[in-house]
Amino acid sequence: MTHLVILPVLLPLVAGSLLLLATGLGNGARRAIALVATFALLPVALLLLERVADGAHLVYALGDWAPPFGIVLVVDRLAVAMLLLTAVVAAASLVYACSGDDVRGPQYHALFQFQLLGINGAFLTGDLFNLFVFFEVLLIASYALLLHGLGAQRVGAAMHVVVLNLIGSALFLFAVGTLYGVTGTLNLADLARVMPLLDPDLAPLARSGALLLLGVFALKAALLPLGFWLPRAYAAATGATAALFAVLTKVGVYAILRVYPLVFGPAAGEVADVAAAWVLPAALITLAFGALGVLAARTLRASAGWLVVYSVGTLLVAVGLFSEAGYAAAVYYTAHSTLASAALFLLADLIARQRATGGDRLDVVDAMPHATVLGVLFFVAAVTVAGLPPFSGFVGKLMVLEAARVAPGAVTSWSVLLLAALVVIVAVARAGSALFWRTGPATTAAPPLDRRSVGAVAGLLACVVGLVAWGGAATEYAWSTARQLADPAGYVTAVLGTDPHAWEQRRGQR
Repeated sequence: MTHLVILPVLLPLVAGSLLLLATGLGNGARRAIALVATFALLPVALLLLERVADGAHLVYALGDWAPPFGIVLVVDRLAVAMLLLTAVVAAASLVYACSGDDVRGPQYHALFQFQLLGINGAFLTGDLFNLFVFFEVLLIASYALLLHGLGAQRVGAAMHVVVLNLIGSALFLFAVGTLYGVTGTLNLADLARVMPLLDPDLAPLARSGALLLLGVFALKAALLPLGFWLPRAYAAATGATAALFAVLTKVGVYAILRVYPLVFGPAAGEVADVAAAWVLPAALITLAFGALGVLAARTLRASAGWLVVYSVGTLLVAVGLFSEAGYAAAVYYTAHSTLASAALFLLADLIARQRATGGDRLDVVDAMPHATVLGVLFFVAAVTVAGLPPFSGFVGKLMVLEAARVAPGAVTSWSVLLLAALVVIVAVARAGSALFWRTGPATTAAPPLDRRSVGAVAGLLACVVGLVAWGGAATEYAWSTARQLADPAGYVTAVLGTDPHAWEQRRGQR
């Protein structure tokens, strides 16, 4: 058993607790602790990536309780990709926050670490109940981070987020209780083993639990009609918080991608492919509304929020195909969309600071200070999120289109994908024109650009460029992850062991 597996959970837990309890620390010491803990996640994720590169699964049983009876953490290619992605976004967001956002309210750094604790735990957990626990940890931290800095807009947005997610949490418990009552287990590997053996009389209950769970994950992922809360909430948050929140919707997508091919896949008997009829239509609707929302947005922050909805729709089109090609496209597009969205939120906040009279409004105001630097950053971000060559958005969109080409309803999927992409191109071009071209004369002195803030945005965009520069390795990793997802037997064997009769005997003793 390697203790490396638990470090992505342990590091933010220890750092967050220390920051919360050490009330006498100055802001400099708090920043140092938070930065060390956050940047330490990068080498940990890279070491885990090296361990699973050959297709291995790392299983960590807390307290040495053998699964399915104890808490288990599992690292595979998908989980470690999400851990590394989270570490990169968190590092850039925290560097940006240290330029001044972190002093606008108490306990920012502790909340930031607890947010990472919940996110990393959700990616690592091997059972549904602890997925619920980690969801609650990240949601509680996100409520407080959304309120950071206060203001009527943030309070109003936070109220909507809290109410909706409390309803989602209650439904999550109902779904978990239903599945446990039917199967007697919540361990994901054990559920995958039990589902094909389920009594046909219990199948309707299991199907109800699975669909209820899908609704909860759709709410977390901001899949419409459950995602109208997201643009307003993300636009209200501070720049660094919104950038970190770019990962939150991916937790919901990850949960769908983890649970449904594994537990309710083609081999699940009476409940096989239970989500297949729902995910793709909802994804296409989300994609279309997201693109229209980007076009209708009046501020760059709101535009970035709707771009998150648009990217979730595109991503879940790939997931909703429930094919190996779709999984590969989803893995690559997840990395691209998360990095690009986080960079755009930071850039929107940076632009709002520079435009003294107009903020991030997409209308004619004073000329943009430092237009060369900010214009280059915006151009790269805009081309990326619009899915234009030569950046990663184009590669990801091509992978999604290729996966949809051989699937049922290909004409509809291609039509919505391409028309929505055209709308987004028009919207980001309009935004760039309003910010950098259709401007009035400068009336105030340009405030200096904070190097840390610019460096955080540039670092995220450099990662986006890296997805293309090392595109062969990135796409090969996406395909190897997809093959692992499409064949869940390796996951089940790694967690439960190779002797199914031993597990039957143990289950009989419960």
